[in-house]
Amino acid sequence: MSIEEKQKPQRNDRVTIRTVATHAGVSVAAVSKVMRNAYGVSDALRARVTDAIDALAYRPSRAARGLRGRSFTIGVLLIDIRNPFLPEVIAGVNGVLAPSHYQAMIGVSDARVQLETSLIESMIDYKMDGLVLVAPRLPSEILAKFAVQIPIVAVGYHDASATAFDTVNADDQRGAEIAVEALLACGYRDIEMLSLGERQGHAVSVVRQREIGFRRAMQRGGLGSSPAIGKIPIASPKREEAMRKFLSRKDRPRAVFCWSDLDAITLLSLAMEMGVRVPEDLAVIGYDNSPTAALGLVNLASIDQSGRELGQVATRALISRIEGRASAEHIFQIPSLVSRDSLIRSGNGTDR
Repeated sequence: MSIEEKQKPQRNDRVTIRTVATHAGVSVAAVSKVMRNAYGVSDALRARVTDAIDALAYRPSRAARGLRGRSFTIGVLLIDIRNPFLPEVIAGVNGVLAPSHYQAMIGVSDARVQLETSLIESMIDYKMDGLVLVAPRLPSEILAKFAVQIPIVAVGYHDASATAFDTVNADDQRGAEIAVEALLACGYRDIEMLSLGERQGHAVSVVRQREIGFRRAMQRGGLGSSPAIGKIPIASPKREEAMRKFLSRKDRPRAVFCWSDLDAITLLSLAMEMGVRVPEDLAVIGYDNSPTAALGLVNLASIDQSGRELGQVATRALISRIEGRASAEHIFQIPSLVSRDSLIRSGNGTDR
């Protein structure tokens, strides 16, 4: 039997970092440096260790690595998996992690505080190195307590006063203003907003920030100090019932800004079913510019907050936190409007 065959583990043997070191003919410390992507590792050493890892099909124990230091695992917590905006955020996270030694593990909540808390606690227990929380519902003081235990970056969470964790957001107030300005520029004056019910958005949520921006833009446009904001339940079938009621109103507005593509796309579907023409009878602008909004049969005008870029920025901020940055960062992205047929058709000159 050759030396190489002696070094190769048998089928039932567990491959460890020492096995890799022996196979590569280097020290355990050298293997550890390569796996940590440490500074000063030569290309030749990296190649020898990488070849050994591939040959032995070595998979390091993340739990063990977590006990010694980093597990190189990042937790991503999503609150509402129905939202078509979320895959873009995840793509941004994975895009930053791909060339690194980190991997993402995703947890899905359903807007219940108890479940959200439990998932964060589980991610901490599994020794993850940091968390990206997308639109969390927990109060800032609770997130701050968790941030003492693990680095956290919150996306879609407007708390610029937070010192224990970072936030990454689109400027949601400005995004709503852009939507109203676009409707005004098209000649619409009878404008309302469809938002979520009062219990579904706290003060730092994107929902309430978009409401603030909507009110400000309407007031600035001379359309009253208390513009109409309709509240839509989050769960079916009450959600669809509320939209049908809105579409059936005799005093239905001429244009509507929806807080999210999630509701705007459903509104378009119900409008078609009920014979309400878009945009001839009702102009619609959504928020998120989700991939579904761009489909030809949907053609929804929408505020683009670049979910992929938000995911990228949040992940870079989290890695910076993991590597030792202590001061909080609160990052704003500037949104923009993507105009499509739900706002105004080319050459369509209807009365507004």
